[in-house]
Parts: sequence; C-alpha cells; structure tokens
Amino acid sequence: MRIIIHKALLGFLIFLLPYTLYAQPYVLPQQTDRWAIQSDGSIKWIINGRLPHADHIEMSGEKVSVWVQYALDSAGRSSVSRTVVFPTFRMLPDATRSHIDYTFVDNELPRFFINGRQLKTDLAVGKKSGNLTYNIQSISHKGIMRIEATTSNPALVKIERSIFPSVDKPMAIEKFVFTNITDKPVNISMEYLRREVRTDSMQSKVRPHTVIMGSVGDGSRILQPGGHTAFAVYYMATDFPARPVTVNADAEEKAREKRIKTILSPLQLRTPDTLLNTEFKFAKIRGTESIYKTKVGYMHGPGGLAYYAAIWANDQAEYTYPFYAFLGDSIGNLAAMTSYRLFARYMNPEYRPIPSSIVAEGDATWQGAGDRGDQAMIAYGASRFALAYGKPDSAKVLWPLITWCLEYCHRKLNDQGVVTSDHDELEGRFPSGKANIPTSSLYYGALLSAANLGKQLHQPKAQTDAYLKQAAILKVNIEKYFGGNVEGFETYKYYETNDVLRAWICVPLTMGILNRAEGTVNALFSPRLWTADGLATEAGKETFWDRSTLYALRGVFQAGETERAMDYLRYYSRRRLLGEHVPYPVEAYPEGNQRHLSAEGALYCRIFVEGVFGILPTGFNSFNCTPRLPKEWNEMALDNIHSFGSVFDLKVSRMNDGKLNISITCHGKTINYKINDGGTQMVAL
Repeated sequence: MRIIIHKALLGFLIFLLPYTLYAQPYVLPQQTDRWAIQSDGSIKWIINGRLPHADHIEMSGEKVSVWVQYALDSAGRSSVSRTVVFPTFRMLPDATRSHIDYTFVDNELPRFFINGRQLKTDLAVGKKSGNLTYNIQSISHKGIMRIEATTSNPALVKIERSIFPSVDKPMAIEKFVFTNITDKPVNISMEYLRREVRTDSMQSKVRPHTVIMGSVGDGSRILQPGGHTAFAVYYMATDFPARPVTVNADAEEKAREKRIKTILSPLQLRTPDTLLNTEFKFAKIRGTESIYKTKVGYMHGPGGLAYYAAIWANDQAEYTYPFYAFLGDSIGNLAAMTSYRLFARYMNPEYRPIPSSIVAEGDATWQGAGDRGDQAMIAYGASRFALAYGKPDSAKVLWPLITWCLEYCHRKLNDQGVVTSDHDELEGRFPSGKANIPTSSLYYGALLSAANLGKQLHQPKAQTDAYLKQAAILKVNIEKYFGGNVEGFETYKYYETNDVLRAWICVPLTMGILNRAEGTVNALFSPRLWTADGLATEAGKETFWDRSTLYALRGVFQAGETERAMDYLRYYSRRRLLGEHVPYPVEAYPEGNQRHLSAEGALYCRIFVEGVFGILPTGFNSFNCTPRLPKEWNEMALDNIHSFGSVFDLKVSRMNDGKLNISITCHGKTINYKINDGGTQMVAL
C-alpha cells in the first residue's frame, strides 16, 4: 500500500518539527567536578591532572579589590597575576572607570631562597640550574585564596600562600608561610623590596596617587624540623608616600577572616543539600564584600575591574538592596540608604529620568543608554527594601523617591497602557523595542509594594488604592500587549514585534503574574533558551548573562514548578561552585569573560529567600510565606534572618498528612502554622 502525503501537509510537518523538538526540555549534561567542598566550608582543587587549567577570582574590602588570575600549564608550572584596584583613588576626568589599578605578576615578587637556592614561583622554573621548583598541590577558596605547595628536588619545605584584601585599608596582602618538612635545619630568606609608582599630577584627582609594592618580614632565619615562619608582600595605594608604612599581615588576615564570618553568620540556609548550602554561603560573600567606603558613604559596587565607587539602578537598587534587607549586614544596609539617597538627588519637577548610574564616588553620572526603565527598577527595589528592612524612619526617607519613580513610569505609559523606555538593562546590546516586558513587570511589582508601604506610613487611602488600581490595569495591559505565541510557546513577546524567545520573559513570574506560567517555564527550560551555562539572552545566540538565569530560577519556584526548578538550580549551582570557573555566579559571556560581579551573588540568594521560601514583604513586621519544599526534602530552614525589624528563624517541614508546617522562632518564642503544600501563610512578627 502506498502512502501519499500532500505537499502542503509535508511542508507543515517540516515547519512544525523544530517546535516539537523545542517543546522537549533541555537535557542537562553530566558534570565533572574540579573542586570539592571541604569540612570547613571552603572548596579545594587538589592538583591531580586535568591540566592545563586557568581561572580568576575577585575579592574586595572597603578600600580595595584584588582580582587574581591563576593558571597551571600542562607541566604543572604555575603563574599568578594580581590586579589590585583602588576605588577611591581616582583620575580625571570623572568617569565610571577613573579609579586606579595596577597588575603585579610573579616575577616581580621579592626573591625567596632556601638553603641558598632560589625558589622560582612562576613559569620560568628550570631555566637556571640550581633553582628550586615550586609545585602547587592544591588551591582553596573561602573569602581568602589559599595555595598549598612544596619544593622539589628535594622537597624541603611546605609553602602555604594566601592572597586577600585588607578589610578597611587600600591594600592587598600576599602571605607566605614556610614549614620545614625535613629532619634537618633549613635556612629561609626573602629579599627586601619596595617599589613605587606615582600617577601624573595633572590627571590625578585631588593629588598624585602612589602605589607601593613592598615586603614584610624580609630577611633570613633558620627553621628547625617542623618549624615555620611567615613573610608577606603588600600592594597599597597612598597619597602620602613619605609616611612610614607599617603592615601587620597576621592582623590583616584575622580581620579578613572575621569579616567573612560576619557575612556568613546571619541568614543561614539549612537544607539536606550541602551543595546548595555552600553556594548560598559563597554567593553571600561576593554579594556583600564588594562595598566601598567613599566620601559620600558606603557604596556597593559590581567590581569586575570596571565598576567601583559607583551604583546602578539595576545592580544595586533592583538586585542587591532588597536582599540586604534580609541579611542584616550593617554596612550593607548603610550602602543601600546611601545609594537611594544619591538617586533621590536627581528627582526633578519636569520628570526627566534619573541617571542609570552615579559614578566616581557620587561626583558624576552615566546616562549613555538613556532611560533603561531605571525608574521602575528603583521603585521596585526601594519599596521592597523599605518593607523588609522594617524601619519606619528609613522608609519615610525613601517614600518620596518611590512615589516620584512611580509617577515617572505612569507618565511613560503608551496608548496600550505599558511603560515605554529608550532601552532595557542590556543597553542596546539586543533589541528591546519601544516598550519591554521587564520594565512593565517591575513597575507592576513596585505598585503593589508601594501600596503596602503607603499603608504602613499612613499615607492617604486614595493614594494606596490608586496604586492597586493601576497595578490591576497594568496586569491586564501586560497580557494584551506582550502575551503571545513565540516559537511555539504560549509566553511573552519581549517587545511588541518580537518573534524570538528571550531570557527576560521570566520577570512576570517573579512579580506574581502567573497566567502564562506554564508556557513561560517550558520556554525557559527548552533547548532554545537553556544552555550549558544557563539561559541564552536570545534564542540562537551564545551570549548569556547569569542575572537573567537567576531571575528565572526564582520565578519558576514562585510559579510552583518546584521539582523542575530544583533540577536546574542544582545543575547551575554545581557548575558555578565546583566546575571550571568558581566559586560565584558570574556576569556574562562573551562580554566580561564571566567576571564575578557582586550583584549576581545577591540574586542567587534571592532564589531561596523569595523563591524557595516564598517570602513576600507586606509590612514592616509582616510577610506572606509560600514555601516550595522539594518532595525529597523533609525540611528546610533559614536561620538568623535579620528583617522586618526582628531577628528570627524560619523552618518549613513536611507533616505526615502531606501538609507543611511553618515554624517561626522570634524573641525566644515559636509559632507554628499549618498550610497545604503550595499554600500561602501571612506571618506577623
């Protein structure tokens, strides 16, 4: 029997085939870990083959940031490069990147000698006979980069090398601890070094800046078997080079360890999954350490060798500060208030847009992409922060900024009732049309939070009711304007004429707009968008930005797709914590070479606070809790939450009848709530 297929039908089937394939979820590939989690909470790479390998990491303090690039070649020879950034030492004219930074490589270090033989710590090993080789055994991270090595031919000493920023000084430290591992005395020495470079006085802001590389504890000493000694190298900036330099490397290291402990102590995630618990801790470190003490106060900055002593409407106002309202880090909350005050300076009666970025310690602005939807970002972030922070006095300071930004967005509504803007946060890298889905979604979320905040501040009922009415209308308009079938998925067009899937279609989910949740989740996890590194910015393109992946994972949890979200979250977390580029969420690729920008750490933590635990602020001491407990977990907890004017623990556990118990412990008292799985509980502290 012959089967005849009409040409038109055949053409339709061929047309339909790609969409059928895309409808299947992305198959997560197998991963091979390079790093392993240690009992002290660090991660360690034990060098046992799989070479060559190279990576980079950034660490920050109040006056400095150090970016370390490290590599081992195929023979195991190492190289370490340190770029030290000084955010508050600036050049003219004022600009985003007008800070000073200098790079130091291994062959610039003071020379070390062991029993009269030079120790070579770079790729030049073996070029001169008689040199001792430097063999790296392992590298570990936990706020301090630590390198363990030995000398060979023969092995005489163990070397523990640590690199870290000063907590409060414009200085980075590199410390070397030598331990005699032989049964005979060993002579160890380090040469004295002091090297200066001074910036051009005509282009330096305020005065010329001097960067000094110097040695600490130089000289010679005898180590008995099992004995140890320490040397250090410092990299610092100063405007007064004639002043004596005193560096206590041990004290600086202890201060750094204390700062990391201070970051890790509040808001502790407890789940049965050690991988997630550990990546949450690391994301807290990067999301919180990158706060710089400037002349206008503490300013959180993204980092990445580019963005210091400067704030953005997205990275800081939208991403980071709503997280700080739960973390309870005093410096973080000061940075939030400083930044919102800086943005508020630019409110104006003509409703011209607030700058996207305020740079150079507050002395200049950047508006290169025009209006990116920045007012929606600020209104959303500030209203969420004010509610969760739980301090009425601070909320009163922020209220005028929030209401001004909401009015700005209202004035930017087009005839179809959605918000127009020049660009989006991608600043023209990809097309965004005249109105895009993230901006209107953020405005919607801001209206709802502002209505709750206004009630707490006893604002006129007419105003808060108006915000709720505007939000209801906007939700309908978002559906009408952006809702559609894109590449076979019932989801959202990124802009009106868009016909290609985009990563940021996830934003409505994070704002509680769930009428297209199924199609949107399917699109996000389809081979068209999900890649080995998370979401592609646009289907078919290699560019990815972790921030959209982190938003999406949070949104999928909020949509109730717990098991699917958890699979992809585990995959992403393992890749970022234990894979080839560790240990933090990254910015983007190919742009920026996957820099460890700081705000992405805050976005990772918000997956758990707002997605997994479903905390939605409703008042200064109240929130809605919609927990998403994975089926294979019996319980999960967030301990030591500093929010809503209190310090409390939140625990979710599964009961025998399938329902969930929410346990809130605050001020020594415990209250239990029993809800259906997927239900929402209003909590008042």
